[in-house]
Amino acid sequence: MWRAAVRLALALALALALARAGWGALQGGGSNRTVSLLSRTALEPQEALVCTMVLVAAAETGGITDREIGVMATLVQTLPVFQHFSAEKLQHAADAAVALLREEEGLTHAGRLIRDTLEPRLRETAYTLACEVVAADRVHGQPILQMLDFVAGELRLDKLTIAAIERGTRARYQRLDRNAS
Repeated sequence: MWRAAVRLALALALALALARAGWGALQGGGSNRTVSLLSRTALEPQEALVCTMVLVAAAETGGITDREIGVMATLVQTLPVFQHFSAEKLQHAADAAVALLREEEGLTHAGRLIRDTLEPRLRETAYTLACEVVAADRVHGQPILQMLDFVAGELRLDKLTIAAIERGTRARYQRLDRNAS
């Protein structure tokens, strides 16, 4: 079991490190698989959840921090929704999400694919995952807040649900020292 968790963490770290370095899945091997994912009209639910996390992680600078990678890897390793989600699928989904964002209308396309793929209860899960990734860095600029707003809008979540998810995330990431960053 622990070997599978390590493989998942390594796959996510590799995919996101390559994305950070500018090596999207459209460069090098495997591009046909990514292009085929991008041309599809739907994603698998786990792919949509990974795509949501990558969207918010890349919102601020276009890159993904080590802390965000760690949070995403932990979420994929521990949450029941990712049970039976292989390292290969994880890497493929992360690469595809990065490539999708590089499309001319990539953000709009990603939002539609995520919304169309996820049933309402998993849309709440997607927003929760997005909030978890955002909370990882503890510093939130306007682009990240705008991306969270975009994600919430695309997922068609009501304001009460959004507020509850955000408050729950804030509560989990409280620090003892108010001034600690």
